[in-house]
Amino acid sequence: MVVKITRDELKAALAGPDAPTLIEALPAKYYLDAHLPGAINIPHDLIAEIATQVLPDKTSPIVVYCASGPCRNSGLAAETLTRLGYSNVCDYHEGKQDWQAAGLPVQGQSILQTA
Repeated sequence: MVVKITRDELKAALAGPDAPTLIEALPAKYYLDAHLPGAINIPHDLIAEIATQVLPDKTSPIVVYCASGPCRNSGLAAETLTRLGYSNVCDYHEGKQDWQAAGLPVQGQSILQTA
């Protein structure tokens, strides 16, 4: 079972000394529109073929997210990473919608982006 992380836990982790790699598991067009600051884009259906190239340390912290709770992409990505041997993977299940609803910044061109 994949560990879930809350918005507040994610904010604290990103500000800490061992910040996780943040992965948006949506298709590129959604990532380009708006993504959490510092996130990289690996769509959930490409995780298996790309992960080892961009995430060589399987013990480093990783947080995956997608659009919102109903979206399954982050959970699928987290499960794939775990199957590939990554041992420190969390799913920010509430995703980008929750982040933006809290007034937190995103990068990209989103019309929902806060000032």
